Amino acid sequence: MTLKIGVIGTGAIGQDHIRRLTNTLTGAEVVAVNDINLDETKAFVAREKLGAKVYDNGQELIRASDVDALVVTSWGPSHAEFVLGSIAAGKPVFCEKPLATTAKDARSIVDAEIRHGRKLVQVGFMRRYDAGYRMLKAALQAGTIGEALMVHCAHRNPSVPDTYTGDMALTDSFVHEIDVLRWLLDDDYVTAQVVNGRDTRRAEGGLRDPHFVLLETRKGIRIDVEIYVNCQYGYDIQCQVVGETGIANLPEPMSLLLRKDASLSQAILTDWKQRFIASYDVELQEWINSTRDGEVHGPTSWDGYFASVTADACVEAKRTRAIVPISIDDTPAFYARR
Repeated sequence: MTLKIGVIGTGAIGQDHIRRLTNTLTGAEVVAVNDINLDETKAFVAREKLGAKVYDNGQELIRASDVDALVVTSWGPSHAEFVLGSIAAGKPVFCEKPLATTAKDARSIVDAEIRHGRKLVQVGFMRRYDAGYRMLKAALQAGTIGEALMVHCAHRNPSVPDTYTGDMALTDSFVHEIDVLRWLLDDDYVTAQVVNGRDTRRAEGGLRDPHFVLLETRKGIRIDVEIYVNCQYGYDIQCQVVGETGIANLPEPMSLLLRKDASLSQAILTDWKQRFIASYDVELQEWINSTRDGEVHGPTSWDGYFASVTADACVEAKRTRAIVPISIDDTPAFYARR
């Protein structure tokens, strides 16, 4: 069976996903698209020679009889509306992060899905599908380095646009660590603390950069994450797990080792999309396969909600300079791993 997909949001990531669904992956066909900018959407459909219908309204697209499942890649504040519409229509939906821009809206999605009685929502936390993170996960599950004790991480971007302001380092960038480390350690967070370093001169518009985030888990694992979004030199993601009997590091992306001009060097990526391009392919192919089987195997609405609650705690910790408790219910049985 070919999964017929409607895509809401045809900006950069939406266009990338449409191309991968159309040209790279198997088992799916994009039959409908919608975006707030209809003229650009129609131009994109024509340019890519897609056989998809352009809808004026996202909710109308969701209700279309020939749409089996949804991919939501629209503006973040619109995610909750379209995910809730998909649940009401009883249709599976893949929603790029964030699931919602507030914890309250994310919880409303959780509650709606539980009332519906069937898991329908997967959130686009693509790092769980990265080969390096999966190697780390496998090593921890196998007990290769014993029980995890500490985790050291870095999330560095070469630069950010003028629109990157306020708390986006925590809510838009660090949210990836929030999800992938919780998945990696199979543990929930209980406290958060945020410490600012000396601000770089390139931090404009009131942006604080860099940050240190300190998390504690229920098992007592301590996590520190450096977030530096104007590092200039490249896009650099680091993760080191310190265990009882050894240390495991996230592998570096594969690159050519050069000996030239009296130096030994390797290139560093500068584009986050290139760093995780293979992860997106794996993520969406697994979503297609599980959706066709009527299942959700990836990050759930509860994972999206947990990330929102944790990000909110980090924002409060930054504002108050205090250690902030992360208060959240235990994972509902509805979302328990099977």
